[in-house]
Formats: sequence, C-alpha cells, structure tokens
Amino acid sequence: MKIGFAVPVSGSWATPENMKRIARRAEELGYHEVWAFQRLLYPVGHPMGPVYRSVQDPIVSLSYLAGLTDRIRLGVAVLNLPFVSPALMAKQLATLQDVSEGRLDVGLGLGWLPEEFRASGVPMERRGRRGEEYVEILRRLWTEDVVEHKGEFYELPPVHQDPKPVPTPPILLGGTAAVALRRAGRIADGWISASRTDLATIDEQIAIVKEAAREAGRDPDRLRFVCRGVTRVLATDEGPLTGSYEKIRADVAALGEKGMTEVFHDLNFDPAIGDPDADPAESMRRAEEALEALAPAQS
Repeated sequence: MKIGFAVPVSGSWATPENMKRIARRAEELGYHEVWAFQRLLYPVGHPMGPVYRSVQDPIVSLSYLAGLTDRIRLGVAVLNLPFVSPALMAKQLATLQDVSEGRLDVGLGLGWLPEEFRASGVPMERRGRRGEEYVEILRRLWTEDVVEHKGEFYELPPVHQDPKPVPTPPILLGGTAAVALRRAGRIADGWISASRTDLATIDEQIAIVKEAAREAGRDPDRLRFVCRGVTRVLATDEGPLTGSYEKIRADVAALGEKGMTEVFHDLNFDPAIGDPDADPAESMRRAEEALEALAPAQS
C-alpha cells in the first residue's frame, strides 16, 4: 500500500507557503505522492459545502511544487476534462511532466456541476463518449509525431505537438457509476475513488473495474486503485478514515485488503480545515500533526 497526502488547496490554509511546507515535509517523511483537486466555480447558494468555496488551480499548484521538491510524485484527482480542449490540456500536462522530471499522475473526470459546463461552453450530454475521445487524443498527442483527428467532439488538422512527455503520464479515471468504472477498466491506467465513495463497499467497485479490464484483454493486476481518503482526526469513530490515528491506520490497512493499491489522506474535505473561514494556523497545526502521525513506515 502506497500512502500519499493532499496539499492545502481548499480554504484559508491553501497558501503557497503552506503548500510548500506540506509537500516538502511529505517528501522527507517518505510519502509516495502529494495530491491536489479541481473546482472551477462555486455557484451562489449551492449546497455542496464550504470546502469547495475557495480552491486553488491544481495544475498551477503542482507546477509550483514541482520546483520545490525532488522525488515525491505529484497527482491531481481529478481534472474535469470537458472544461478545456484536449490539445491545451495535453500541452499543459506534458510541460508539467517535463518540469517535474516525470513525477506526474493525471486523474481525469467528466465533471458533474451544470454551472461549470455552462461557464466552459460545453454541454453536459454524452460526457462519457466525449471523455473516451478526449483520452484518445491526449495519448496520441503525447506519443505520435503527427496527429490528425476528426471525431464526434473534437477535430485536429495534421499537427505536431512537442516536446513529448517522458515518460507518458499515467491516466487514472474517476467516476462511481458502473459505466464509468467499466470505462476505467477498458482504457485507463487505474481508477480514483471520489470524496463521497462508500469505502465499506469499495471492493465492489474495484471488481467492476477489473472485470472490464479482463473483458478488454487487459491485465487487471497492472491497474492502480487510488483512494481519496477523506481523513478526519476525531476523538470518536464516525466511519472509515475518521477517528484516532490508530483507527485511521487500521482503516488504511483494511482498504489494502479490499484491493486499493494507494490511499492519500485529504484533510481539505474536513470543514474545520478546508473551510474559507477556518483558522489557517490551526489548520496547519492539525495537518502537520497528521502528516507526521500517518507517515508510511520506512523500510
């Protein structure tokens, strides 16, 4: 089981200095990866919660951290791919892979918030088919000298896009519906769970991904299964990854038994930490304590 940690990207504690402190200390402690997430807009009066009210851009944040770290991997879970063209995203991610010297993991999602689609000038309909075409274009731009494409959603005249990312970043897909899970098994390098995934039954979703991989002639044992761990340190046990440090570590081990290959602790989703009105100093105190307490065992 590989253990990661989310950097501060949501709320009052999401400052450049705090990102740097968390990422550098995570690297020192032997964490596998630091992670960010995306929220493009927050509609006025929306009930999704204050954690999404103020969120830093993940590509810019990870680019900043690429220059401040040396070994730790950099992941985004997830970028909602319909909001920009595949050519633009391919260029940005290829450059991030270059400046990080090959440490990038790309999580992609289809998006779910209608207001973000309207603001991006993209319809929500047929998101799944759009996503499959999008992933195909990304991989072709990253690997082929000349790319020409005319599809249902996107069109490219014969073009070059260089430099190519080396190595090609792994693509991990999000999604919770059965069709999304099967898509991950068919075309992705792995699957990332959502913040609201029921971790008690996550093995059922893993099984769907693996079965789809087998049906596509792929080896399911080569896929990565990444858990976004909505981690909350509390005096009481209120569910998976919530409670004492001992309880949280036991929950991580249980997720490994269910088939997860990686877990990253994300404190951004704790309202006491990721809220725009939270005390940033107290958020950092709690996060740095958790970073030390939940660090992976050193071999």
